Amino acid sequence: MTPRLSQADLEAARDRLVPDVVAGGLRVLFCGINPGLMTAATGHHFARPGNRFWPVLHLSGFTPRLLKPAEQRELLSYGLGITNVVARATARADELTAEEYAEGGLLLTEKVRHLAPRWLAVVGVTAYRAAFADRTARIGPQERTIGGTRVWVLPNPSGLNAHWTAATMAEEFGRLRAAAEADVDAVHRDPRFRRPGG
Repeated sequence: MTPRLSQADLEAARDRLVPDVVAGGLRVLFCGINPGLMTAATGHHFARPGNRFWPVLHLSGFTPRLLKPAEQRELLSYGLGITNVVARATARADELTAEEYAEGGLLLTEKVRHLAPRWLAVVGVTAYRAAFADRTARIGPQERTIGGTRVWVLPNPSGLNAHWTAATMAEEFGRLRAAAEADVDAVHRDPRFRRPGG
């Protein structure tokens, strides 16, 4: 359960940085816009009770059970991780500047090159467009790659995003999961990656 925090606790978290949940070679690195104040106050990504990230992650089959934000490090055991386009915590994403998005896109590109996940999944098409200067981007797989990492844009799971229900978001997250699983299957079928005697 998310702890009850006062408005003063939340305001004290403004501009705080939240550590990424990452490792090299992940299946999917999910990328939020930036931490909200609840996330910054708790240190747990997507911690605001109205955010649908955790339920959608489970509904789409990425996790075998519904994880709580405090269990975020368990994602690594599933080959999943979390980072953000912009590291600075704010009450609302509209508090971020165009410069912060552009700088965030550059920093994210370097992080992805270093960590080399199979997929980068940016949650929020508006954030993706701003960070990568791609005004025509739509939800779904993108033509852009970062090194060997493919890119997918997912709907923003914020409770404020009324255009998508949890069910329709789970369908889109599920499309990404299927693509990530297909990548793994293809690697296992490739003779270059077979173990001797296997």
